[in-house]
Amino acid sequence: MYHILKKEITAYLSSLVAYVTIGVFLLALGLFLWVFPDSSILDYGYAGLDSLFSTAPYLFMFLIPAITMRSLAEERNAGTFEFLLTRPLTNLQIVLGKYFAAVLLVLFALVPTLIYYYSVYVLGTPQGNIDSGAVIGSYIGLFLLGAAFTAIGLFASAITKNQIIAFTVAIFLCFFFYSGFDSLSGLLSLQSLGVQSLGINEHYQSISRGVLDTRDLAYFVLLTAVFLWLTLFALLKQQQKGIDKKITVYALVIIVCVGVFTNFAFTRIDFTKEGRYTISPISRKILDSLPAPIKVTVYLQGDLTGGMKRLQRATNDMLSDLQAYSHHKLQFEFIDPLKGIAPEQQDQTINDLQSRGIEPTALSVKTDDGVTQKTIFPAALVSANGKEVPVKLLYQQTQMGLTADEVLNNSIQNLEYAFTSAIKKVTRGGKPQIAFTSGHGELTDVQLNDAMKSLSDGFEVGRVELKTIPFDSLMKIKMVIVPKPNKPFTEAEKFKLDQYLMRGGKIVWTIDQVNAELDSLRGHGGEELAFPKQLNLDDQLFVYGIRINYDLIADISAAQIPISTGNIGGQAQIQMVPWLFYPIFMPLAKHPIVKNLDGIAGQFVSTIDILDTRNVDKTVLLASSPYNKKLKAPHLLSLQAIEQEPDPKAFQSEPKVTAVLLEGKFMSDFKNRPVPDSVGQAVTIKNESQPTKMIVISDGDVFKNQVAADGSPYPLGYDHYTRQNFGNKNLLLNIADYMTDDSGLISLRNKEIKLRLLNRARVRNEKLYWQIINTTLPLLLVLIFAIFQHYTRKRKYAH
Repeated sequence: MYHILKKEITAYLSSLVAYVTIGVFLLALGLFLWVFPDSSILDYGYAGLDSLFSTAPYLFMFLIPAITMRSLAEERNAGTFEFLLTRPLTNLQIVLGKYFAAVLLVLFALVPTLIYYYSVYVLGTPQGNIDSGAVIGSYIGLFLLGAAFTAIGLFASAITKNQIIAFTVAIFLCFFFYSGFDSLSGLLSLQSLGVQSLGINEHYQSISRGVLDTRDLAYFVLLTAVFLWLTLFALLKQQQKGIDKKITVYALVIIVCVGVFTNFAFTRIDFTKEGRYTISPISRKILDSLPAPIKVTVYLQGDLTGGMKRLQRATNDMLSDLQAYSHHKLQFEFIDPLKGIAPEQQDQTINDLQSRGIEPTALSVKTDDGVTQKTIFPAALVSANGKEVPVKLLYQQTQMGLTADEVLNNSIQNLEYAFTSAIKKVTRGGKPQIAFTSGHGELTDVQLNDAMKSLSDGFEVGRVELKTIPFDSLMKIKMVIVPKPNKPFTEAEKFKLDQYLMRGGKIVWTIDQVNAELDSLRGHGGEELAFPKQLNLDDQLFVYGIRINYDLIADISAAQIPISTGNIGGQAQIQMVPWLFYPIFMPLAKHPIVKNLDGIAGQFVSTIDILDTRNVDKTVLLASSPYNKKLKAPHLLSLQAIEQEPDPKAFQSEPKVTAVLLEGKFMSDFKNRPVPDSVGQAVTIKNESQPTKMIVISDGDVFKNQVAADGSPYPLGYDHYTRQNFGNKNLLLNIADYMTDDSGLISLRNKEIKLRLLNRARVRNEKLYWQIINTTLPLLLVLIFAIFQHYTRKRKYAH
């Protein structure tokens, strides 16, 4: 076999056809990857070789048949194959020798592409910012693809004496096995049979990302073995010989057994540096126990920018990874909802999608005529058992202080959590109950409209009056939110909340300790005395480990409010000015509740002291900026202070805590105390809680939406004066998920994916240089090798 391999390589590299073939392959690849804008790495803007591994398969369909077409066809046409059979060689040794020689030639053609890796390495920002592990894994996938195509090409060369026919048949078979099964799976009668899994594309796409799945590895090995066996069978038939039937049966049994075994017992090796394609045990557990089939429809399709293409590819990768653990119960598709829709009907389609939670986004697309606006839908719909849950793919579109690339990267980091959370919501039986308290002057239903509406996708949401609700009914509620009470709690109501917490209930306190309202300020000539509230909760929160102080935070990092600056022509002149008592909290903690959130808008917020209590872990979620000042209540507030520019030096102070997560075993506020008479039922006092959680936020308005003049509510977190979105809604949704989910699903939001960008300034200034380097240098290397090989061969045979 070794002699056949050596003979084939020597013969091929001694011919001009070899270098022309490889040269054309490298030239085409260089043009696609570095010159043509639709697939150019330079225009894509990210430090990776994704374009190489998505383009190379189609060029392989021509390169490899060109290499293999002469392997057996020429031998048979020239009559030298019979000469080979006179040597002490078996048909199998001849086939394997020629096969491995062709594989080595394919590797030889790939070696110059390492220049692409060097170029991206140098152009990364910072330099070297490329995931080398992912590139290695992707090259393994490309090698396996080349090995399979080589086996197909060798078979095509075995069934004919004509090289051109062998070349044509090989191209057809390579193309059919690469993408033909995907086309067949689109037929209505075959959609449910998973025909696409028989094709190369599905398996190659997985490995080309840098993930080696044993099922994909087994597929390529078996496909290669099948075509080598067919090649051997064709040769024996031509020699009027037969293959031992027992061997054939054994081979078929082995192929089936390997396929079945690897399908049920598989492992995956993630070569990427951050393990970006490694699915967490939490997600795997949810997908492993799916009670019903899941259908995911992704609407991010069509003519997309580089960033949106990256999000689309990441979404496809994530769904493919989740599908791998779903026992074929998860199916997904990408569609363009506006494709084929007449322009006059598109508005109706967009409204229909919005009613299902699929929000459109305006995208600027460069065309030959300039820049045009295109509507896309960076969202998906997860459906099962007649239920639907929308998934936003572009997680944070307005996060302050972040570039578009960073926003996109955060979105990709959030995909596993977003999809797994939606799948869990759409498949579980009953929804957990969340209740907002009432009876103490809390926020109204209109003020909580969007909070309750947003939670209703995954929870049963309502109001509860602590005074009247039986304790048994209270215990059925998964989480209680206390939204800005203005009247004191009775001892019986405090007792119910305390024992609810002791038995594992979750409580979110959003409390204003100081009575101050902007509307009251405007209604009292621009001045108002902010005074402490009496809520009768201080002792209870103190026992749990928290003290909300009777003060207000004035923060230079503040939202703007509208102020009337006079009248002109009977029209009030309104100016937007910063209001120090409306602080914006930028979440800096790495906790999944606040990770990657927009700024949180606050109103008249107090400071929080964290007390030392046993068995309770405390995590600061929100804090003021370092430019703040604490004002003790009572304090006279005046809108006239807006006219004075705050002195930053006077506001330099340690950040003040405004939101805290407490987790652990809490001591009861009613330890060694009797049950209040007005409770009305027998409740055994528990002195210490089972492990549970609570969150304390010193801002009662954090979950309040603004209300229009006609009484209609605005979305939570939206400021209709500045038309700016804040992260209050996502904060609420994250809190709900974290507090009610015991599986730790929200911890998936801690996933980190490093942002890898090209140095855009350098790309812009040196674009032509790198285009020339990457299109000509690989060709130059091949030319140098050809000259060297020719010179060596000439010297060898000169004597």
